[in-house]
Amino acid sequence: MGMIIFIIASGLTLVFGLMDVLNFGHGVFIALGAFVATTVLASMTSYTQADSLWLNLMALLPAMLVAMAVAGALGWVFERLIIRPVYGMHLKQILITMGGMIIGEEMIKVIWGPGQIALPLPESLRGSFILGDAAVEKYRLLAVLVGVAVFAAMVWTLNRTKVGLLVRAGVQDREMVESLGYRIRQLFIGVFVVGSALAGLGGVMWGLYQQTVLPQMGAQVNVLIFIVIIIGGLGSTTGALIGALLVGLMANYTGFLAPKVALFSNIALMVAILLWRPQGVYPVTNR
Repeated sequence: MGMIIFIIASGLTLVFGLMDVLNFGHGVFIALGAFVATTVLASMTSYTQADSLWLNLMALLPAMLVAMAVAGALGWVFERLIIRPVYGMHLKQILITMGGMIIGEEMIKVIWGPGQIALPLPESLRGSFILGDAAVEKYRLLAVLVGVAVFAAMVWTLNRTKVGLLVRAGVQDREMVESLGYRIRQLFIGVFVVGSALAGLGGVMWGLYQQTVLPQMGAQVNVLIFIVIIIGGLGSTTGALIGALLVGLMANYTGFLAPKVALFSNIALMVAILLWRPQGVYPVTNR
């Protein structure tokens, strides 16, 4: 669960850390990705119901890619129409992005309906296998692999590529980078599109984890996302990973021992960590 939450939160971490944008509409990209993947997988039942891992992955991979593409395209529109007029104005960002999420949810209801839709796991990803003395769920193992791949790609891109260097430099001194002939606005648009696409991927993973999708799913998971990025340190990729793992472990253990206090336990965890480290577990200044 922790790695799925990280995939969802990674896009918001990227957007806030590099663009200083508080996007409370992040949930709409999560829900959209899940619904798009549901449609794609419904058209490939011969692959998803086959008792073959490769055939199942051949269905799952296109569903993920299409979901990311559609979420990224919506992110491009969202940035141009909603985010761009309120750069640098955090209160207005909160209000207008929440409004954008509500509009997005209503659009999803128009296209797919207001009810929940089943999103069953592909045949070979159901159940678990025995590793030593422990039973490991197949889908959770896939989620870990995808989460590790997303984390590695983000760290490598931001620290080892020219694009990542330019984006980070643009955050520190935009005028200087633009004076060298680089178009920072275009890079920031790209960052927002990538963040939206990652949210779409996270929506696919979360929908498969829950095995149902509904228009409000993005709004429901928004609370967890913000808890994660606050625990980890605003804008910190490594911090988001640590925060997601902590939140996932806390949710699983409290959900098993005391289900009624599961959400409260994550808020209590956030408060405890902020009392200990006000900037988060791994703030940007420590990178």
